[in-house]
Amino acid sequence: MFAIAATKNDIYRKIKDSQRTINNVYRYLITHYVDDINLEKFTKMSIDNMLSDLDPYTVYLVDDQKSGLDMLTNGKYGGIGIQIGKRDDVITVIAPTEDSPAKRAGILAGDVLIKIDGKNTESMSMDDAAKLIRGKKGTDIILTIERFNEEELIDFTLTREDIPVKDVSYYGMIDESIGYIRLTRFSKNSSIEVEKAINSLMGNDLTSIVLDLRDNPGGLLNSAVSILDMFIKKKELLVWTDGKAKQSKKKYYSKSDPIVPDNIQVGVLINGGSASASEIVAGVMQDLDRGVVIGRQSFGKGLVQTVYNLDRNKALKITTAKYYIPSGRLIQKSGYLPDEILADTSSVDTLFETIGGRIVKSGHGITPDYSVKRKERKPILMACLRKGLFFSFVQKNKHMYDYFEEVNNDPSLLDRLEEYIMSHDENLKIRLDGENDYLDTREKLMELDSNNISISGAIELLDFYFEEKAITQFERESEDIKQWMLMEFAKQFNGEDGRMKISQKIDQDIIKAINILDDPFVYREAFIQP
Repeated sequence: MFAIAATKNDIYRKIKDSQRTINNVYRYLITHYVDDINLEKFTKMSIDNMLSDLDPYTVYLVDDQKSGLDMLTNGKYGGIGIQIGKRDDVITVIAPTEDSPAKRAGILAGDVLIKIDGKNTESMSMDDAAKLIRGKKGTDIILTIERFNEEELIDFTLTREDIPVKDVSYYGMIDESIGYIRLTRFSKNSSIEVEKAINSLMGNDLTSIVLDLRDNPGGLLNSAVSILDMFIKKKELLVWTDGKAKQSKKKYYSKSDPIVPDNIQVGVLINGGSASASEIVAGVMQDLDRGVVIGRQSFGKGLVQTVYNLDRNKALKITTAKYYIPSGRLIQKSGYLPDEILADTSSVDTLFETIGGRIVKSGHGITPDYSVKRKERKPILMACLRKGLFFSFVQKNKHMYDYFEEVNNDPSLLDRLEEYIMSHDENLKIRLDGENDYLDTREKLMELDSNNISISGAIELLDFYFEEKAITQFERESEDIKQWMLMEFAKQFNGEDGRMKISQKIDQDIIKAINILDDPFVYREAFIQP
């Protein structure tokens, strides 16, 4: 007992000495430094530097950074309910949220934001635009928009409201017997939305559920546990956290009978963008042999953060624990924490077993039961997605059609799309496979000896090769490009339901999931020990 007390006293004495040193340095700098110091910026910089040697998730949050965290924990934010994005390098309304101030005022997908409260958006970043649009409930905002086929700019005066954060972006049937739920984050609302989706899907002749956690960065641990509770039998250990402080050591069990019966198969989709709470859900489903995991290796974030509010606008988010899933494995990928400050390498590469005896590894994120290779990179398609050309093409051409079937049956559509894409060729900066390496080599060769006949001849031949390849590249990518364009049109006319019907034809992860879940033998094979 005496030894423990002495240890605590030593820690508190060291804290006191360190604080005194920091305070003295700060006081002398502020009072004696030759130039005036911006106290707010200096304080933030000092704290950021203090935290920089720790893991990347221990951070000092100020103003807008803290409001983003509040949005996650409260499940709502003050705003007008629009999704915005950069399309053709201008800030554009992607979609207004249902029953929001923007939707009720008549703001449309494709409207270009010219001004926000009188501030020109021409050189404005997406983050800055979002900060201006969001604000306290009950306050007004004026949006000046440019609309296709309208000569004059239109001003909208909107009053901000509490906008619920929507975590389930889509749910529905993707097959006669397979339901699908797309979860984009884990906020306060997640479990309510997932439960609603499950109950709706259970009304069908359901045999399987696909839970899509791809590119889901995580969020609240409690939300992940609540969602697992819907699939896992009562009183099962789901996850536990372990840290230095007593309050960071906690075990989470399933509390109630699952709403998804055991005979319903489950497929969980993950990729490199699936992190934290997403990995808990996927990992627990795998460890308890409750579902199969499909896709690609997850991100590998197995750290728990606790937020300490310093005042109304400032907070400190600290990594206080690591989480472990039922097999005992740690999800945190190895080597990510610098200088072993917080690293625990004892369980890295250690083999663990699922409840059914399958071997799983620790320290690398979640490895899928069924891997799906990433599709070959398509340069024109990727450039179009990056620049939002499918969206802008649809906005400029949707007036030509009354319903989606007309789009699908238009024989001239692909030719018009090709012409539209080629008209943006300079901005797209399309590079074919190997072209960047060639251009670097070309420049070095020209510097070496631009007058050498052999060098100039080789360059001429390679230039011609890439020019010829570029001419035929659209044809090679045409089927993928067409499907992405049809997805955008389908969403315009039939919402997410329409988009999903097209998407599942080209989404390799969903195709793989359907093939596995439609074949009980293949599904059960994942749970058999090798």
